[in-house]
Amino acid sequence: MTLWRRRRSCRQRHARAWSRPWLVQAAGLALVAGVVTGCGGLPAGPAAGVVPVPSPNHNARRPNFVILHDTTNSSVEPALKTLTDPARAVSAHYLIGRDGTLYQLVDEDRRAWHAGASHWGGNTDLNSASIGIELDNTGAEPYPEAQIVRLLQLLQELRERYRIPASNVIGHGDVAPGRKVDPSRHFPWQRLAAAGFGLWCREQPPEQDPAPVDPLLALQAIGYDVADPAATVAAFRRHFLGIDLAGETTLAERQLMLCLVLEKRRKPAP
Repeated sequence: MTLWRRRRSCRQRHARAWSRPWLVQAAGLALVAGVVTGCGGLPAGPAAGVVPVPSPNHNARRPNFVILHDTTNSSVEPALKTLTDPARAVSAHYLIGRDGTLYQLVDEDRRAWHAGASHWGGNTDLNSASIGIELDNTGAEPYPEAQIVRLLQLLQELRERYRIPASNVIGHGDVAPGRKVDPSRHFPWQRLAAAGFGLWCREQPPEQDPAPVDPLLALQAIGYDVADPAATVAAFRRHFLGIDLAGETTLAERQLMLCLVLEKRRKPAP
């Protein structure tokens, strides 16, 4: 049985058990707890003194973001060691090796510890709302073709399962500007956007500025935290221009920001 089917089976048993109040009343909570034991560490039952009144009106929570990371390692082995070390207290749902091998470290139902202190579009607890994907990369090298192909396949699977909006595929450096810089400027964001993952400007911004564009307001509308303007502009340039550069924004960059704001507001094709 695949991991996905096993998770679905556990969810179905959990839902069936708690949607039968007569079962709870006749057999007691211990039986219901036994039904769900082994389904990814689900709670065995309510605390002592709590009156259980099960409702059938619920379903599984689903992630709404995908956050991409670099391992910053030269091979996959040290990354796996770090991501599975209890003392390091860091993890991700998936890791993709340079050769395209896909490793799953945390069940998609669970909250992996990959984003840390983060902010995107007003969300400040992205670990609770996202799937974290680590890419085996030092941060100073191109991403191998096999790795990107496998990433695109995984993103397609996640979209089918959770209907994650295209613009919600983002990088660690986007949600933690100034603290994180991954994926690096070498990451092929435009290729991902062409496949339907990630925000991108589909039409070149006009050469002339028809109206003043406040760069911080535009970046905030895209989703960025603008508490540190210089770090936010650097994160924007790394993602959308593939450059590491400091300094004031140019007219072309402000037009690109405006284009991205309009793209984000655009309704997805039916």
